[in-house]
Amino acid sequence: MAGARVLHWNGKDIPEELRELPAGTYMVEAVETAPALTADEDQGLADALASLRAGEGRTVDQVRQTIDSIVRR
Repeated sequence: MAGARVLHWNGKDIPEELRELPAGTYMVEAVETAPALTADEDQGLADALASLRAGEGRTVDQVRQTIDSIVRR
């Protein structure tokens, strides 16, 4: 689900996750538990953590540049 966000609501205050969203039409649905990761997603996270631990991570600026270049396309 593109743009999906998980939020925790106390029933009265507006959660930060909702305040950050742009104007638009949204569907909010209560869930008891988050969906489990697929085997590929779980392996991807394990690979990413191993890469970071090996010093192969990227700086925030590098990640931001990559995202900005994708968004501009």
